[in-house]
Amino acid sequence: MLRRNSSLIWLAATLVAGTMMHAGITGALAQSSPLTGSAAFGDWRSDKPGTSRLIRPEDLPKPGATPSAGNSPRVVTRPASAIPQVPAGFKVELFAEGLNGPRQMRVAPNGDIFVAETRSGRIRVLRADDGATRPSIDKVYARGLNGPFGIAFYPRGNDPQWIYVANNDSVVRFPYKTGDLRASSRPETIVAQLPGGGIHSTRDIAFSLDGKRMMISVGSRSNDAEGMSKAPEGWIDHHPLGASWDDETDRADVLVFDPDGKRPGVFATGLRNCVGLATHPVTGDLYCSTNERDGFGDDLVPDYVTRVREGALYGWPWFYIGDNEDPGHRGERPDLKGKVTLPDVLLQAHSASLGLTFYDGNQFPTEYSGDGFAAEHGSWNRSKRTGYKVIRIRMKDGVPTGEYQDFVTGFVVDDARVWGRPVGVAVAHDGALLVSEDGNGTIWRISH
Repeated sequence: MLRRNSSLIWLAATLVAGTMMHAGITGALAQSSPLTGSAAFGDWRSDKPGTSRLIRPEDLPKPGATPSAGNSPRVVTRPASAIPQVPAGFKVELFAEGLNGPRQMRVAPNGDIFVAETRSGRIRVLRADDGATRPSIDKVYARGLNGPFGIAFYPRGNDPQWIYVANNDSVVRFPYKTGDLRASSRPETIVAQLPGGGIHSTRDIAFSLDGKRMMISVGSRSNDAEGMSKAPEGWIDHHPLGASWDDETDRADVLVFDPDGKRPGVFATGLRNCVGLATHPVTGDLYCSTNERDGFGDDLVPDYVTRVREGALYGWPWFYIGDNEDPGHRGERPDLKGKVTLPDVLLQAHSASLGLTFYDGNQFPTEYSGDGFAAEHGSWNRSKRTGYKVIRIRMKDGVPTGEYQDFVTGFVVDDARVWGRPVGVAVAHDGALLVSEDGNGTIWRISH
């Protein structure tokens, strides 16, 4: 497709802004260098498409540098004039509305869009022709599920045979034929027991590129393992590095199975709440979009998006962002110092990073190819709210640079009110980006 000069795009967007608000065109251009240091810890008022940030471990404040805030948002009906904002050259349109808390999304090879309506216990399927701005078919694919979130098609390729669904406490799968709009049978249970309950209920699912391994993310039961006892005798020597115990057993982990749910194991530990789980379509690296702990102040602990290395420990609950010791667990695990893997991309603390995908379409400019997109559900534990946007994870030669960029903003009304809380991101069959938000039950389509 034709790549226009960015200055002409900006001029055109500015001239038609008054008549094209339904398209969500903005004049925001990417800045030449990312915000760093204290400037990178800004709040929603400084968010705009194209703004980049680079948060480094050495920039982090001390625990308690500011008081811990309780500042939950008031979700309001979307104002008639409110529309997400996107970079110059992109267009945003309302794709679907009236959904019941749409969360994770996955796109089938034929283009059908499967959406988890987690609170309702169901999976919905939307069908739209390439380029269409509204679905032509809207059906409930399956119902009666227990907090469904993660969705995956298996095997990879153009003819998957199964749809896998990660419930709060199990993994099930449905037989699938391309074009199915309703489940043809009751689900088959693949993993009968995942740790359920607690403050983190989402379970995401991803397969390795070769299809031989199934990864499941399970968040911690608590904020910071406040009630965990001393390690049972022999536990540390006979479990993976940094594995937790008591009610946190097999939590704050990425678990691994074969596709039939056999040969269970622990892939990585210390990921407090790895909500979004995704396999990079080129490198095959597994990535997590992770919520870190609350209660340490406005700018601590950063959320993050990172490659997940097999056998690695990411710190929770004893350390955070490398060898920073958690003050609530001081002196408990000195053996872990120097063994904590640093995340790749640090995000503003309390952003609540959720859904994650990688751009493998052909509609966006070529520099977007292979970059990540993550949905930031938004803060409750920060005096000035942050998150409530979709960010772009910058990559170079298949490796995260550490920098991220605001891509979709505009979900906040003012300091007290928000209308949108992004959750899922998915690349549509025609290369557009789809964004779900569960505040007003909408899905938005971003095209170039």
